Formats: sequence, C-alpha cells, structure tokens
Amino acid sequence: MRLARRTFLGLATAAVAAPAVSRWARADAPQLTFKLHHFFSSVSCGHDRFLAPWARKIEAESAGRIRIDIFPSMQLGGRPAQLFDQARDGLVDIAWAAPSRTPGRFPRIELFELPFVPARRAFVSSKAIEDYAAANLKDEFREVHPICFSCTDCGVVHANRPIRIIEECKGLRLQVQTRFAGEAVRALGARAVAMPSAELPAAIARRVVDGCIDPWHMAPALKLYDLLRTHTDFAESSLSTMTFVLAMNKAAYDRLPPDLKTVIDNNSGQFAAGMAGAMWDAAAAAVADMVVRRGDAIMTLLPEAVAHWRTATAPVIAAWLKQMTARKIDGERLLASAGALMAKYANEPEPQPLQPPRPAVATDPPPPHAKAEIPATPTPNAVTPSVAPQSPAAEPVPASVAPRQELNIPL
Repeated sequence: MRLARRTFLGLATAAVAAPAVSRWARADAPQLTFKLHHFFSSVSCGHDRFLAPWARKIEAESAGRIRIDIFPSMQLGGRPAQLFDQARDGLVDIAWAAPSRTPGRFPRIELFELPFVPARRAFVSSKAIEDYAAANLKDEFREVHPICFSCTDCGVVHANRPIRIIEECKGLRLQVQTRFAGEAVRALGARAVAMPSAELPAAIARRVVDGCIDPWHMAPALKLYDLLRTHTDFAESSLSTMTFVLAMNKAAYDRLPPDLKTVIDNNSGQFAAGMAGAMWDAAAAAVADMVVRRGDAIMTLLPEAVAHWRTATAPVIAAWLKQMTARKIDGERLLASAGALMAKYANEPEPQPLQPPRPAVATDPPPPHAKAEIPATPTPNAVTPSVAPQSPAAEPVPASVAPRQELNIPL
C-alpha cells in the first residue's frame, strides 16, 4: 500500500507540473528570425507605415517567438526585379515584390495595372486584388506563400504644363513605371520613357522628359512638386497603379509550428491588404494636400471627362485580352471579376492606420539631405492654382475638370 501511495503521489505531482513544464518549454522555444527584403527606402511610407508596423505586430502576437528584420533599399543585394525569386529560392524569408518588374511573367495580376481598371483609392484596389488573388492567382504564385497582395495609390500625370484634355498630351515625353502605363501613354499620343525613378529628377531638369505618371506617394522622394507644377488626377478610377505581393518562402512558412502559422495567417490576406492600401491612400492624401497648399494646380477629371480617356486607352485592354486568349486564359472573365470586386469595396471606409511602438529595425542610414516623407509645414509659394485655357476639343472641359484649391476629391 505504501508503494502504491508513493506511485500515485508521483504521478499526481507530474500531472500538476506538466502545464508548468509546457510553459517553460514554450518560453524556451528558439526565436525564429526572418529577413524581409524590399526596394523602398527606410524613410518611405511603405517601410515606415506598413512593413515595420506589420512586422512588429507579428512579433507581439507571437510573444517574441518570431522576429522580423527588415532590410530596405535592396540592402541584401540584387535588383528589385529579383525580389520575388529571392523569396522563392530562400535567399530571404519574405520579400515585398512588384510583379510587373518582370513584364509578362504574371499575366493575371497585371490586369490590375491596365488603364482605368484599378480604383482611385488604393484601399479599394488592394481589397479587390486580395479577393481576386484567392480565386485566380494561386497558380501564378504557387512557388511562394503569399501573405497579401496590394496596389499603390492612383497614377497622376505630373507635367510641366497643364493637362486637362487628351489633345494636350500630344508629343509629351512622360516617364512611366509599368508596361501598361507606357502603352496607355502611347495611346494618348504622348511618348513613353522608361527609366529608374532615381533618374527622374535629373531627366526633368535637363528636359529629357516633360513629366511622368507616378502615384502621389512618390512625389516627396523625387521632389516632383519642386520640378513639375501641374498635376492631373482622375476621379473614381486610376490611369495606372503598381501591384505588389508580400511573399514568404514556402519552406520557411511550412516549418512554423501550427500556433505560429496562425499568427502569420491572422495578419495576412484582407487584413494586410487593407493595411497596405490604407497606407498608400493616407500618404497620397497628405502629399496632395501639401501640393495644393503650396499653390500648385491639381486638376481632377470627373467621370464624364475620364470617359474620353477610357476610350482612347481601350486598345491597351483589347491587346491584353488578345494576349490572354493566346495563353488560353479567359481574360474577359478576369476583367469582369476585377470590376465586380472594385464595386464590392467601393464604399468601404478607410481603416485607422496601425501604429504600434517602433523598435529598432535593420535600416539603411538616411542620406544627409533626407527629410520626413511629408513635411509638417508646407513650403510657402506665391504661385496660385491655375487652370489652363480651354483648348478646342470635343471634351466637356468646364463641366468635367475640377481645379482644386483644397483637397476635395470625389470618390
């Protein structure tokens, strides 16, 4: 009996101690460190207001068992076009890549970069592309574990003279970032010039180009508001955008224990896509507001005017559809799906930005001239907003062009 009692007490003690042992084992679990690589600078809104808060949230929800070191400005080597392959091959654990950097490789996602397909708000386009990806992009991105897809804010025509109607585009040399933006520019009668964004300010100063099609968030880094004083925006839809995928190496994800996979999953999909889209929109609104306060002219083309631009760039979409047919892809179905998803999220309000505490991350030292991306106090400027005289054309300019003296964009 005494032996049995001792045996029972030993088993009971072990049972009581088991949860504590489990907790100790969990606390002693090795920290998993992931490298996240991207091509934006450490002072960009994408790094500071999306990737860094997202990474810190992962770390907090994993109780420190996951650490994400962020390497901006291609610090780990390679070119921006190689980021997807770096994540696929395990050279990095996570990469924020732009699929259109390798034109034609991801044809289904490039649909969102066609002229006037994306919504004006990055939040809407990002939510839509995330749903679209779940239904249509699993094959294209099967080599990685996609965390989320997103689209940048709307492409704006920044130029050295006012652009309100298509005829005023004739002969302009405009820098573009994507192949479909280039095709749209040519359809509008202008000349598309492809060059790295870093070379754009010098090209404008030397009059190599007359302007560019770039989202608002890029204006501070390139100082576009100092070089180009007129800006043409589009209501409801966007002339161009750039798609992004936050891609994780499949093996790195598969090695995670179930509870840490849940942490990643809870911060993936629509949550992360909406977070990225809201970040782009917040940056765009702040930059546009600053530009207006400086006295520059921002002209927003309302839907009746945009209809003429849609018609002019329709051959770009027709050519894409033809390419899809050649690949045995139902492009019409994909286009209709994207349109339906844009409508689904069109009236969804922007979420509040996520701003958890910001511990140190692996960043590049800012250059001596680096400033905050959006100055707190706009630079005074004596130039007042102006509207170009009406050119003889069939487009209903006075009714459809909204020169803005304050940020008041119809959505």
